[in-house]
Amino acid sequence: MNKVILIGRLTRDPEVRAAGTTTVAKFSIAVDRRFKREGEPEADFFNCTAFGKQADFVERYLRRGIKMVVVGRIQNDNYTNREGQKVYSVQVMVDELEFAESKNAQSGDYSQQTGGFQAGSDFGAAQPISRPQPSQAVADDFMSIPDSVDELPFGN
Repeated sequence: MNKVILIGRLTRDPEVRAAGTTTVAKFSIAVDRRFKREGEPEADFFNCTAFGKQADFVERYLRRGIKMVVVGRIQNDNYTNREGQKVYSVQVMVDELEFAESKNAQSGDYSQQTGGFQAGSDFGAAQPISRPQPSQAVADDFMSIPDSVDELPFGN
């Protein structure tokens, strides 16, 4: 099985072009490393390629700095350059894209984080994601805990 899921920010605006009858979008994302060692990079950079409807979505919605979830497959892109040296490269061929944060969070406004879009291979175009509002997410069965609590009803 060849499947990769990456969460990261676009390092630059995507490059989009027409290739025959389809659209091709190329972009790269920076993915923070979970464990960082001194002297090593804090992030890894992955080149991604999207085609067709996915590329149209990339062209319309993605810009430098946007945090995305990219689902795809890894493909070797090895070749021999003009000097006869073997060049090894890896591409992520995009199958699905999804925003990893709301538009308000991207701009720094965390007060109203609602909505979003998803562009999956099964959808063909951006589909709104329905999320419950905070008032809907809290059920009546929960009890409120006062600010000063000496002892909780669960524990050791």
